[in-house]
Amino acid sequence: MHLKMVNGGGELTVSETAFGGAFNPALVHQVVTAYRATGRSGTKAQKSRAEVSGGGKKPWAQKGTGQARAGSNRSPIWVGGGKTFAARPRDFTQKVNRKMYRGAIRSMLAELARQERLVVAPQIALEAPRTKLLALQLKSWSLENVLIVVEAADRKLDLAARNLPNVEVIAAAALNPLSLLSHDKVLMTVAAVKMIEERLQ
Repeated sequence: MHLKMVNGGGELTVSETAFGGAFNPALVHQVVTAYRATGRSGTKAQKSRAEVSGGGKKPWAQKGTGQARAGSNRSPIWVGGGKTFAARPRDFTQKVNRKMYRGAIRSMLAELARQERLVVAPQIALEAPRTKLLALQLKSWSLENVLIVVEAADRKLDLAARNLPNVEVIAAAALNPLSLLSHDKVLMTVAAVKMIEERLQ
C-alpha cells in the first residue's frame, strides 16, 4: 500500500492492515455518533411542581368564587409553576469498545487513501508561528480545508493554524473520527503515519 507525498514527491509505503482495509459505513456511523454523543454535557435540568417554591395553600375556595378550581398556585398551568415533564440531567455516553473504535479509524483512513484525500509530507516546519507562512505553504500544496496530523504537539504550528478557518492541527495520539470526517483532505507527516500505523496494527 502506498500513500502519495505532497507536490508529487513520490510515495510512502505503509501497512495494508492500517491503510488498506475495506470501508465499513455502518461501523463508521456508529462510532462517529457515539463520539459526538460523548461530547454532550447532558446537564439540562428543570423543576417539577414538587420542587418549585410556594404553593402550600389552596389559592381560593373550591366552590362559590366563580373561578376554575385550583389546588396550588405552582401548578404547571400557572405562571411560575413547575414544569410538567421536567428535564433531568442525563448521560448520553454510548459504549464503543477499542476494537470497534480502531476499526472505524482504519476504515476511514483506507477510504481517504482510496479517494486520494490522504497525503503525506516529510515534515511541516515553520520558521516562525505566523499564519501567513502556513497559509502559503498549504497553498503551494493545493490544500485548503485540511486536517494536519503531526507526531507531537507543535506550538508554532498550532499558533499559525488557529486563525485559518478550515485548518485543524492534531497530534497523532489524539486522532479521532470526527476530525477525519470534518475536512476535505488529511495531511500527515511521515512520523505521524508511522505512529498511527503502529497503533492500528
